[in-house]
Amino acid sequence: MRAGARCKLSPAQLGELAALLDAGPRAHGWDEDQRWTLARVTGLVRRRFGVEYTLAGMDLLLHRIGWSVQVPARRAAERDEVAITAWREETWPVVKAPRRTWAPGSSSKTNPARA
Repeated sequence: MRAGARCKLSPAQLGELAALLDAGPRAHGWDEDQRWTLARVTGLVRRRFGVEYTLAGMDLLLHRIGWSVQVPARRAAERDEVAITAWREETWPVVKAPRRTWAPGSSSKTNPARA
């Protein structure tokens, strides 16, 4: 026997949850990005099955059905590779102009302007 609280979802509901997650966030109305967050999954479970979970409880439930925390690639779905390449070739060299290698200065630790 396993320690801890009993799962609030039946095995059939766990299978349905996995299928809902596989469909992706867009299928459930989240168009702005394609990531499942614990809050989103918790809301989905509340709406679909009428069951409340804390975020920590949802994390444990997701691990139980084989899902794990993923770090998304930091690239936008709308990324325009042609525009990025053009910017790197045209704009970046202007912005990243070579710095001066020599400038007059003083080796004194005191500011000569204060004297």
